[in-house]
Amino acid sequence: MIGLKGTLNVIDNSGAIIAECVRVMSGARFARTGDEIVCVVKKARPISATIAGTQAAAQKVKKGDVRHAVVVRTRKEVSRPDGRTIRFDDNACVLLNNKKEPLGTRVLGVVAAEVKYKNWTKVASLAPKVI
Repeated sequence: MIGLKGTLNVIDNSGAIIAECVRVMSGARFARTGDEIVCVVKKARPISATIAGTQAAAQKVKKGDVRHAVVVRTRKEVSRPDGRTIRFDDNACVLLNNKKEPLGTRVLGVVAAEVKYKNWTKVASLAPKVI
């Protein structure tokens, strides 16, 4: 569960590194795995002025940008219907564009299976592993 002012690692290749949750779109107090949030990019990869070609095109966000994101991992344990619980080492998210699709073209870490069950199938299909 991620509350307001909670920080998350951004695990896509959009250019953001760390984001801070400012609103949970479901209206709940905390965001769980698979929930959509509004976040502010707190730390981003620097855009070099000398490499203006391919690198600048890959960096889609900069520090201070407000974006929607989907939570893909949480440190708080999640109970599954079969009785198992799953917990991760960090809180992580994937940034979304205006069409609610992933902003980056790659997801660089494991994703919880709850993401797939909450109809974020594009995010789950980009992930190297769904747990």
